[in-house]
Amino acid sequence: MTRRRPYVIGLTGNIACGKSLVLRELAARGAETIDADQVAREVTEPGSPVLAAIVQEFGTGILQPDGSLDRRALGAIVFRDPEALRRLEAITHPAILAEIRRRLAASERPVVVIDAIKLFESSLARDCDEVWVVTCRPDQQLARLMARNGLTEEEALARIRAQPPQEEKVTRADRVIDNSGSIEETRRQVEALWRDVLAKIGHAGDALAEPSSPTYTAAERPGSRKEHDDGSAETDPDP
Repeated sequence: MTRRRPYVIGLTGNIACGKSLVLRELAARGAETIDADQVAREVTEPGSPVLAAIVQEFGTGILQPDGSLDRRALGAIVFRDPEALRRLEAITHPAILAEIRRRLAASERPVVVIDAIKLFESSLARDCDEVWVVTCRPDQQLARLMARNGLTEEEALARIRAQPPQEEKVTRADRVIDNSGSIEETRRQVEALWRDVLAKIGHAGDALAEPSSPTYTAAERPGSRKEHDDGSAETDPDP
């Protein structure tokens, strides 16, 4: 018997807009999640061919004393130089895409969510049945990024400007989640869209999992909500 392909949701949105909040909510409802930032960290671990290629391109100054990638040092280079960012992505993206697609092919869950900032800019959007874009107000995005990563306004703006405007993503989205309000308001939007997905795949009235309540820290309240505890969205350009 042929295994049924999972229904794939692409989740995207610019840095510090709240993708990881939505990703946790979807995981709590039974979706399998694939975080491109985490995949990027795994394919650049010490000893990996991807890390070796990055060092060859950008020098040993982007390494920590223990030989791991210094993401802040690398980010300081690539988020101020579009050409450097393109060179980095040419090294990392093939490995990241291959690993995401390997996990997608191996999944046995009815719904899989791929979380990637550059979902549209890569070829990943073609792997998705629908795409959700998470947005928030620009002033919130800036404030959240500065608070989350301890950045100056100039540093935060450099990272924001390294990405396409969120309006471009909105025009290409199948669904848009406005994360400008409270966590509960965002959660209600996710729940409504999730029920639509269940209906599409024949699970209406038959949830994949009972929704649990993810725990959020004070830093995740509106105005300073974190996307990644380790700040990986800052320096791990997504595919």
